[in-house]
Amino acid sequence: MLEHRLMLNGQEVGFTSGQTILEAAQAGGIHISTLCHYPQAHSGGVCGVCVVQDADSGELLRSCVTQAQAEMNLLTDSPAVRSARQAAIKDLLLSGDHNCLVMDLPLEYWTGQQLRIMQKPWHGDICPSYGDCRLQDLAIKYGVSLSDAAPRVLDLPPEDAQPLDDGQPMIVRDFSRCIQCGRCVAACNQVQVNQAIPDQGAPANEHQLGWYPLADYDKCTHCGECVQACPVGALFEKKAFSQLHGHEAELVRTTCPYCGVGCQLWLHVKDQKVVKVTGVEGAQPNQGRLCVKGRFGYDFIYSEERLTTPLIREGEGFREASWDEALDLVANKFLEIKQKHGPDAIAGVSCARSTNEDSYQMQKLFRAVIGTNNIDHCART
Repeated sequence: MLEHRLMLNGQEVGFTSGQTILEAAQAGGIHISTLCHYPQAHSGGVCGVCVVQDADSGELLRSCVTQAQAEMNLLTDSPAVRSARQAAIKDLLLSGDHNCLVMDLPLEYWTGQQLRIMQKPWHGDICPSYGDCRLQDLAIKYGVSLSDAAPRVLDLPPEDAQPLDDGQPMIVRDFSRCIQCGRCVAACNQVQVNQAIPDQGAPANEHQLGWYPLADYDKCTHCGECVQACPVGALFEKKAFSQLHGHEAELVRTTCPYCGVGCQLWLHVKDQKVVKVTGVEGAQPNQGRLCVKGRFGYDFIYSEERLTTPLIREGEGFREASWDEALDLVANKFLEIKQKHGPDAIAGVSCARSTNEDSYQMQKLFRAVIGTNNIDHCART
């Protein structure tokens, strides 16, 4: 039961006590642009993109952290709101190495030092989030141009002023593109509860230019939740680097094959190859969360060491065989062992990469057909 009412763009919207303006608007089907807001956790109020205007006083309010009040009369797309959003977006673009909107500037604008920063190993000629960046999307939506701010855009800090953390096997943290929105901190501490990224102001995260969300790898599980939460190119997967840009990939939904939880995945497929995996936001049971295996352990399917043809041992070696020959051999061996030693002389181990359905069929085969309870899962130990 909606307890209270407010007005959004002349439309009456109901809300319950404790909801923010943003939550009330979303429930009423009214869109408000956001950037730092992270719906899975208590965060936001940093970037200023989600501002709305009080139609009576003209005051601008950050909707993600301002409590909805009865009888409010708010505007979500007034000229003042659009101007404030444009200014916030421009400030964020100018805060770091967000060069996606200025790459077409004449070469004479760039100095040798600036070109080195833009072309450092993990940068290449293009941001790893180009075409799939929330900040870039907002800049285009609100018509933010940096052509008139070229001198300030090019006033980049020294090459080593902002930390580049690329010493870990899965994730690169390039803080020259960090907008300090706090989403990665919320994802780590409130969603995955790993406490691997201390909050702003923690001594361990102080750097010569200020605070950065540096990870404590003694606590980090490399789950990649921070990467999925990052709205810009500050956090990205090593495996997927330069493999795709924007929306080049086809999204295929599937179930993670690693354990029995049944986490829902988006496979990002390009040229018939999986190049990236993300969690399906809002889907049961994982609500977009993944572990290190679910998010990064997908490339085994392309290993050259995978067997593609059944092998039968002969002497000290193996020979290739057809599936019919191999299955007949296994079935006959099972029958022979069962008749000679009984069903409990046979045991089965289900693969950790099998789906729930495959593991169910495996235990059904051993319990109902062979007649033994000697069935286990290799991930249990």
